[in-house]
Amino acid sequence: MKQLLLLVLVAGLYLSCSKDASNGVKTTTGSGGSLARFTIVNNYLYSVDKQNLNVFNISDAANPQKVKTIPVGFEIETIFPFKDKLFIGSTSVVHIFSLDMPDNPVKLSEAISPTVIRRCDPVVAKDTVAYATLRTNEACGGGIQSILAVYNIKDVTKPVQVDSYNLSEPLGLGYQDSALYVCDAQKGLVVFNISKAYNPVFKTAIVNGQSFIDVIPYNDLLICWTKSGMSVYNITNRFQPTLLSSIN
Repeated sequence: MKQLLLLVLVAGLYLSCSKDASNGVKTTTGSGGSLARFTIVNNYLYSVDKQNLNVFNISDAANPQKVKTIPVGFEIETIFPFKDKLFIGSTSVVHIFSLDMPDNPVKLSEAISPTVIRRCDPVVAKDTVAYATLRTNEACGGGIQSILAVYNIKDVTKPVQVDSYNLSEPLGLGYQDSALYVCDAQKGLVVFNISKAYNPVFKTAIVNGQSFIDVIPYNDLLICWTKSGMSVYNITNRFQPTLLSSIN
């Protein structure tokens, strides 16, 4: 019963926070997953549609104002805030925008994999590195290996792919400290050690019949969205998630 209560409380946290900044990046309201299509940073809400970045001023919560619409590209899928940047994933490239002027984000650069031309791009960033899952099956393209791509973003205007790891059908991802959690529809929940940020090292994969879609690391919990519902793992040991409970 205690585990079920914990899961219900965490599920509420997930639903209330999935609108917001991703992967533990603190905003005015919470944290969300790497597949999010909108996020809140301070007094602004940013959302993406298939081609545009939309900016809303929400300093007056009762009277939000749309500030502007910024064309980004085609087939835009996800948005991830990190410090003073927005990382916007599409089926062809990761777009990086500056939030120096929060009401007018300015595009700085694009991160693209030289080996995967068409793919889906959930993306998260940490310090001087960004990780993206490049899924090439189904609507995202085919015939090429799906990968976890690692980008050096020390110079955010010139991101460079520095490493990759072959995966089957990767989806959402998130990190907590030196652990990176990647959802793979075939391989399960894949855990990497990213203590050497540019060279992820495979640690383990959790395969328990669930199909993982996205994750939110939240302190010592890993909140997992699956095709059948939601699961919560204890990640006190970052590299060995332990299942607490599930709702299917």
